[in-house]
Amino acid sequence: MRSILLILILFILVFSSCKKDEDPEQDMPVTMLNVSYGSNAQQKMDVYLPATRSTTNTKVIIMIHGGGWNTGDKTDFNEYVDSLKKREPSYAIFNINYRLANTPDLFPAQEQDVKAAVESIFNKRQEYKVSDKFVLVGASAGAHLALLQGYKYSTPVKPKAIINFFGPTDLVTLYNNPPNPLVQPTLFSVTGGTPATNNTLYTQSSPINFVSSQSPPTMILHGGTDIVVSPSQSIALDTKLFTSGVTHQYVFYPSEGHGWIGANLTDSFNKIQVFLAANVN
Repeated sequence: MRSILLILILFILVFSSCKKDEDPEQDMPVTMLNVSYGSNAQQKMDVYLPATRSTTNTKVIIMIHGGGWNTGDKTDFNEYVDSLKKREPSYAIFNINYRLANTPDLFPAQEQDVKAAVESIFNKRQEYKVSDKFVLVGASAGAHLALLQGYKYSTPVKPKAIINFFGPTDLVTLYNNPPNPLVQPTLFSVTGGTPATNNTLYTQSSPINFVSSQSPPTMILHGGTDIVVSPSQSIALDTKLFTSGVTHQYVFYPSEGHGWIGANLTDSFNKIQVFLAANVN
């Protein structure tokens, strides 16, 4: 009887140990909304973790919404989140908010928040069971922030790729050439100045100024009739990436404006899926 009891105890211990070792491969999908990455009420993110994730294999997509830096919300990206979850079910997705650029949180508070979110996710890789293979995805102002993060900072992690939906790349040029009545008031309100009065802030906040041969692979998507962010912003980045020898792809939709839906959005995600497969390993 005593022998049988010992055998049962040993069996339970071995089974429990095996179960514990297999846990990373037996995780269920997890959704956590409004997770804090900082002390400010706007520093929140929605977290979507896939099943069978691990710190070795689970890649990360960080999504950054647009809205002129002073409006918008992570929920604006819910459709994109759904598309990416269906196409890339093995990825963990972090859809972030940031402090909107209103007094006292003028730029570069938004840049600092994206950096803080990236650092928070990186530091919690063991908790989330995700790898250090990060991809940044942004639209409009969010794409600007994604590019700025990816080109300007290589610590604590250098992104494997950046997906840029019609983001500003050179704030000085965006403000000055040509005068844009839609953009100039926004840039003035979120920075507190102009390129003439605060050239350092404008140049240090322009992703194109930080492109080097070591910059992450970048996909650029832009519409030809965009009256908010001129296609010239993407053309300039495309040229800079080419001359710097950076892997990149420029996708141009001649009849689209500042954002699109339908067949062209499906086409965009088809191309993104191929780009990620080729560049995020």
